[in-house]
Amino acid sequence: MASNEQTAALLRDAINRLTRRLRQTRPVGELTQSQFSALTSLDLAGALTPRELAEAERVQPPTMTRIVNRLEERGLVQRLPHPTDRRQVVLSTTESGRSVLAANRRAREAWLGGQVATLSAEEQETLRRAAHIVDRISRA
Repeated sequence: MASNEQTAALLRDAINRLTRRLRQTRPVGELTQSQFSALTSLDLAGALTPRELAEAERVQPPTMTRIVNRLEERGLVQRLPHPTDRRQVVLSTTESGRSVLAANRRAREAWLGGQVATLSAEEQETLRRAAHIVDRISRA
């Protein structure tokens, strides 16, 4: 019988491999992983200051400035006046940015759905249950 630590290691490794494989479904050359991650974080948050986005992504502010500049050049994010501090700006995704994220999400789901379709009905049901458990763990 596997210990909790052994189960955790198996789960971590499987999630890491799956995450890497899902990243590979993104169109080549569209966005760097850092740009994609920042765009996703910004979209999930709604709006953030550049500093808040840098903290969320765990990068230094100058690095985030470069990332945001590239995203802004592509029309994927916009800078708006901060509602309470005129010295700052807030960043938010544009409609184009949300479209890029949606297209990437569809590509990942299509690939993963195809993989799930190759499983037996029993395996698919086990995976559905496991997904709920992993989600619960991730929210703890």
